[in-house]
Amino acid sequence: MKVILGIDPGLAAIGYGLIAFGNNRYQYLDHGVIHTEAHTPMGDRLVQIHQGINELIKKYQPHEAAIETLYFARNRKSAIAVAQARGVILFTLAQAGVTFGEYTPLQLKQAVVGRGRGRPDKAQVQEMIRVILGLATIPTPDHGADALAAAICHAGRSDLAQIISLAER
Repeated sequence: MKVILGIDPGLAAIGYGLIAFGNNRYQYLDHGVIHTEAHTPMGDRLVQIHQGINELIKKYQPHEAAIETLYFARNRKSAIAVAQARGVILFTLAQAGVTFGEYTPLQLKQAVVGRGRGRPDKAQVQEMIRVILGLATIPTPDHGADALAAAICHAGRSDLAQIISLAER
């Protein structure tokens, strides 16, 4: 089974979710949030994010990762801050040799809930994460649950890519 690290990028709260995937089976490993404090200088917050992601990589040794793309532009200041945090996350993954996929929020929702259901709401997504991973309760907090959705999405897509690659040989 391969270990996949899902990441919901942010500046104040970076969600992470870890699953193992193989033989079309999912196994829950961990999820949570890396927090940075609002009144901490930006450079220090980015270092904290780097260190937090590095600790997860060292502890779980993921084979691959998945990260949600940015999707908002209403508040340019917060969009720039999240983009900076996202850049540090991508750098940390690349530095550790962890390949990653990037997915839109809609791709994540559809990967978990399925296509043809319009735009699933957060409650539907969280319930399906619970079912897919065999959890007793819905995963919280939201950022951690979103990161689990990223990991599930990537598992399905990377498995499909592997099947297509084998078929082309």
